[in-house]
Amino acid sequence: MYNTALLTDHYELTMVAAALRAPIAHRECVFEVFARRLPDGRRYGVVAGTGRVLDELARFRFGDAEIAVVERFLDPDTVAWLRDYRFSGDIDGYREGELYFPGSPILTVRGTFAEAVLLETLILSILNHDSAIASAAARMVSAAGRRPLIEMGSRRTHERAAVAAARAAHIAGVGSTSNLEAARLYGVPSAGTAAHAFTLGFTGPDGTDEKAAFATQIEALGVDTTLLVDTYDITQGVRNAIEVAGPGLGAVRIDSGDLGVLARQVRDQLDSLGATETKIVVSGDLDEYAIASLRAEPVDIYGVGTSLVTGSGAPTAGMVYKLVEVDGIPVSKRSSHKESRGGRKTAFRAARPSGTIVEEIVSQGGGKVPETNGLITRELQIPLVRGGDVLDGLPTLTDAREHLARGLVSLPWEGLGLSHGDPAVPTRHVVG
Repeated sequence: MYNTALLTDHYELTMVAAALRAPIAHRECVFEVFARRLPDGRRYGVVAGTGRVLDELARFRFGDAEIAVVERFLDPDTVAWLRDYRFSGDIDGYREGELYFPGSPILTVRGTFAEAVLLETLILSILNHDSAIASAAARMVSAAGRRPLIEMGSRRTHERAAVAAARAAHIAGVGSTSNLEAARLYGVPSAGTAAHAFTLGFTGPDGTDEKAAFATQIEALGVDTTLLVDTYDITQGVRNAIEVAGPGLGAVRIDSGDLGVLARQVRDQLDSLGATETKIVVSGDLDEYAIASLRAEPVDIYGVGTSLVTGSGAPTAGMVYKLVEVDGIPVSKRSSHKESRGGRKTAFRAARPSGTIVEEIVSQGGGKVPETNGLITRELQIPLVRGGDVLDGLPTLTDAREHLARGLVSLPWEGLGLSHGDPAVPTRHVVG
């Protein structure tokens, strides 16, 4: 089993080294993860990555290889403490697939200062990445309506981030991924077509042979495969595809050009050739705005990649990990524009009987259900870890997908829009 203890920042360990010289190291503390604001243009966020946090928490150990690194700059007493490190506290949090808004206490970590402060970087790196991807993917899924999406971003990000991105996108409703490691690890359905290189590879002394490329692909994969028809001339490509495969061809893919215009032309051509059931897949730097613009076009499936897994399409969730309580005493940061509210919080979501969310209520210092004038309230955090052990029976990836689907339906209708505006649901802070 590999260890994750070095997936952290240098200063986390030097803080522990200093804390161990004073009583602070063993004081009972509460840390909270929250976002002060949503990224520009976003009306809601989606929690993703909690399951990965719990997986990596179990591997957060300092073995010989890790100790060899940290003993270069830490004193022997701190090194000895790290050798025995195991988080023994409690964690509660929003479940994966839960919507969040500014101030939502997405994760609450309770333990001694030294134990809990060490987890900051690991927790934030996972939650910020995965929640950013899931939030972007949810907007794309909403823009696509009932048409499915394939996640194809592996070549546009770090090889390990690609696996996490596929998982997060699946939570948000993206149906499949091109990434096979995500399929192995998380059971995300895999899908794929072919690249231009395959067609170009059939170039010989007598010129190009697109039909031979299509015939070979069909021979290997069957007539249900998807043929990439825009390597050369797209009209001829469609003609060649149907001539080789027949009208039962599964799909054609368009990867460049004016996708709306081309989709209409290709649909007309496919229908004229009798291939009325052949689907059209489009790809090529699609984001939620491009997908929305194509909703009136005869597109059946969207392939999304760059705009899903990179910062331009999935801006950071901006989550922070802040100390809010020490031995039961609320503490808060007062720096300008980086304020935090002291004390442990309990979060509730209030909705009308129809299911439409009205507000998020964050209660400081108590878990009593706040007064909501007849609205239906639901507590948002669930227990995740007790005494350092991850609890059994936590929601699965499928549970997260279904939970988010229900959550998106419960948003006020304007909250699903792609236009700029305030968070779809206001957050009210109360003292319990």
